[in-house]
Amino acid sequence: MATALAGSLLLHGSTSEIKVSFSPDCTDYVSGERIRGVVDVLNASARKVSVGYANSEDRLFIEVFRADDRSQLDKVSSTPMTARFVIEPNQGQKLEVFLADHYDLLEERRYLVRPVLVHEGNRYEGMTKSINVVTGMKLASALQLFEGRDELRRNFEIVKWSRRGNDHLFLAARDEGSERRNWVTTDLGSFLRVTKPVISIMKTGVVVVLHRLDPETFVRSEFWSVPNGIELVGRERVQDPEMAGQNRVRELYNTPGNEVKPPERHWWEFWK
Repeated sequence: MATALAGSLLLHGSTSEIKVSFSPDCTDYVSGERIRGVVDVLNASARKVSVGYANSEDRLFIEVFRADDRSQLDKVSSTPMTARFVIEPNQGQKLEVFLADHYDLLEERRYLVRPVLVHEGNRYEGMTKSINVVTGMKLASALQLFEGRDELRRNFEIVKWSRRGNDHLFLAARDEGSERRNWVTTDLGSFLRVTKPVISIMKTGVVVVLHRLDPETFVRSEFWSVPNGIELVGRERVQDPEMAGQNRVRELYNTPGNEVKPPERHWWEFWK
């Protein structure tokens, strides 16, 4: 059940003793991404901070709120948000966090994110950051059926969204039918709009996405998609065959001994 964004019941420690902050990789995430960020903890107190060990009561977590009504989301996972760690006095540490592994963040909306460290009964809060979850613009789709699993249908979608000033492609997948499930959305990287991306699904469960990276190069991303999982197994750059042919012609022109010279003509034959 969601609860309103409010002050903590714990004591708030001095900001000069311990500082905690959260830095998301981006401000916008396509629905289904793991939403990566980094928590930075600086321990300026006289005692070490210890999180994740059996004899420690210190805790590090991130609170997430819906921005429109300030209601707090409940965790959907009981696993720790970060790896266990110890920070000695006058030291700091950075820790990787994937928010969507712990909260249901599929819904398109703006969220508020606040890191919290509880140390010796005191609660240290970091600055609240804002992130947006978007659906993206659909460019292509494909449906995967599984032999012997008539009740399972997996829908793949390639969507576009701007990231760091460039157009990026994302592959999203969700199971429909009797077994509904959303899979992790994968960032396929930047792309050039002049060529529409293509998705192909083989009977073996191989899913291939081909998109243009730049005027001369495509990117081929290969996934394995089986009933109980999807995995990215390879990504490679492939030269555009048409551009490769043109480049080969230019090479022949420039190779010593193979230069193509214009035909010799007399001056009075110039206009022929």
